[in-house]
Amino acid sequence: MAIRIIRMAKGKNSTLSHLYLNDLFLCYLLEDSIREEKIPGKTCIPEGKYKLGFNKTAGMNARYKLSFPAIHQGMLEIQGIPNFSLVFLHIGNYTADTAGCPLTGHYWNLVKGNYQVMQSTFAYQQVYEVLAKEVKAGFNEVLVENRI
Repeated sequence: MAIRIIRMAKGKNSTLSHLYLNDLFLCYLLEDSIREEKIPGKTCIPEGKYKLGFNKTAGMNARYKLSFPAIHQGMLEIQGIPNFSLVFLHIGNYTADTAGCPLTGHYWNLVKGNYQVMQSTFAYQQVYEVLAKEVKAGFNEVLVENRI
């Protein structure tokens, strides 16, 4: 199984991506700007191959466990990014919510030159269950690529 993040469009300070499992579109992702070097909380993760795993100890984990008790098994963390950790798929609508992490969205808007994702919680719940199943089955490679 292949989990892919494909960057499709750049805004002034935002990046809109598609999240796929094999060739099945799962949701939109919102990230910060693409830069040569990753700056914590300011840029999206660099292109490359990473692992997706569960993080059960980060502070965000406790909040999501309370919010989604029926499905939550740990934060979905993109692991193996050189010099970075705690990069989670999570809920949010604007680049101010990202802190350098991809945000899930059911659809997107372009407002004043920047992308936003909407119905983030809805998208997160759907994507979480699908990706958690893949991680538990050992299919956890994430390929991140730019098409912009």
